[in-house]
Formats: sequence, C-alpha cells, structure tokens
Amino acid sequence: SDGVFAISITLLGFGLKVPRAGDGRLLVLLGLAWPSFLAFFTSFVAIGIVWVNHHRLFTHIRRVSHGLLMWNGLLLMAVSLVPFTTELLAAFLGRDGARTAAVVYAASQIFITVSFNLVWRHATKHRRLVDRHLTPPRIRRINLQYGFGPVLYLASLFIALESSLASVMLDAAFAAFF
Repeated sequence: SDGVFAISITLLGFGLKVPRAGDGRLLVLLGLAWPSFLAFFTSFVAIGIVWVNHHRLFTHIRRVSHGLLMWNGLLLMAVSLVPFTTELLAAFLGRDGARTAAVVYAASQIFITVSFNLVWRHATKHRRLVDRHLTPPRIRRINLQYGFGPVLYLASLFIALESSLASVMLDAAFAAFF
C-alpha cells in the first residue's frame, strides 16, 4: 500500500511542466501555470492525508482477510487515479471544460473516501479484524469522522457544476481539514 501512495504522489510532480526557455518571462509563465500548482497542492495533500489515515487504520487492524485485501485494493486503485484527475483538472481549470474536470476530480475524491470507509467498515464489522482493545464507542467515533469525507466531496461535486474554481478551493480546504 505504501508503494502505491508513494508512486501516486511522485507522479503528481511529473504533471508540473517547466516552461520552455524563450517563451517569455519566466515569472509570468510560472504565474500562468497556477492551475497546475493548485491541482498539485490539493492532490498532494489529499493523498498524504489518506496515507496518514491508512496508517492509523492499520494501528487498529490486527488481522487481514481476503475481503479486507480486496477493499484495500479498491482504495489503492482509487488513489492511483489521482495523478490522472489532477492533470485533467490542471489542463482545464480556467478553460472550457473546467466544470467537467472539477466534477471528475471531485468524483475521484468520492471514490477514495468511499473506498477508505469500506476498508474500515469491513475491518470493524463484528470487530473481527481489529484490536480487542478498540471499543465499540471508539469505532463509532471513527466511523463518524471518516463518514464526513464522502459527504463533503459530494458537496464539492455539486459545487463544481456551478464553479470549478470554488470546487477546487473547497477540495483544498477539505484536504487541509482532514
């Protein structure tokens, strides 16, 4: 799992392109690349937060099952889509297609947060895969905390239908919040 997170974060950096020499003043060209920097920052923080929380999950998970591995595979697939959705967003932010790109980006974040919740819910069902010291009230608190992700990103998806930039700023705020 750590490898998928690390590679996905690394691929985000490859989406940042160095302006070609002779195309104008470098500072102006870097300023024009703001969509790429905003998308990179938002996605880097989002993947980083999922990575940290994934580690937190596995401090409680003591056993694995086939189902847990399958749900975790789904989460890793969702995370591996982030470099694509980030580059899509960076390419269209401020242009025709920006709302569609923001919707696709928000949908990918929903995919990640739902997958993440499925990993956790599977592990805690009947407390079969988690540490016995993890109490039912603690599990409920964690469920509530993780349950906010899909709802917040769904709101971002609906906001993207009106304003791609507002949606991306909201995504960045969510990443910082989590």
